[in-house]
Amino acid sequence: MDISLIFCLVVVVVLMLCLIRILMLHEKLRKRYEILVESFNSLQKMNGELRSQRHDYLNHLQIVYGMMELEEYDELHDYLEPIYKGMMKMGKAIRTSIPAVNALLMAKMGTAEAEKVDFYVEVKSDLKKLKVEPWELCKVLSNLIDNAVTALGEREEGRRMTLDINEDRENYIFTVSNNGPAILPDKIDMIFKAGFSTKKEEGHGMGLSIVSDILKENHGTISVRSAGEETLFMVKFAKGVEE
Repeated sequence: MDISLIFCLVVVVVLMLCLIRILMLHEKLRKRYEILVESFNSLQKMNGELRSQRHDYLNHLQIVYGMMELEEYDELHDYLEPIYKGMMKMGKAIRTSIPAVNALLMAKMGTAEAEKVDFYVEVKSDLKKLKVEPWELCKVLSNLIDNAVTALGEREEGRRMTLDINEDRENYIFTVSNNGPAILPDKIDMIFKAGFSTKKEEGHGMGLSIVSDILKENHGTISVRSAGEETLFMVKFAKGVEE
């Protein structure tokens, strides 16, 4: 074979490989851009809610003072209860050092409330030294939370979901649990495959596959436990080095 022809073939192959690499990078950047836009919008929403909450403090204090003066203690309790719950939700959602995660949690609290799901968040780690990109972590948490909300849609009442953010000496740990219907044991290994879903509606079946892909890229793991009225997904990201 002529040397010039071989050279041309090599050049073509190299260019094709470069093109494939560029396309893969473009797709990754596109997904990252989408998450960044979503995070930015969530941050704006959270900022607006904080401003609104701060603006309402004086009004609330005036009403509370008036009820105390009138000794309307039962009515005062009923008035303060939803306000206190809202403040606690806001406080727990903004305890991490990652603004995008804080904003995501605020947005998901709104989604859960709209779906009549009691969403409890416990943040026991500030995630300050977590090496995972914020947009990838948001994608993992978003899909796990959305998956839980979807599962709870099959429950008529008493819908409950919990997100626990924690760490130990070796890992950062994210646990999402719900009291929806149990996942059958023979289905657990299948739920992470692209397209698999227990739902017939279009659009289901990709979330957990996306989670699995991100975990593989970031040396993370996920485990599932489902029995009775609790289904629990636990994600771990290794710290790598001792802090």
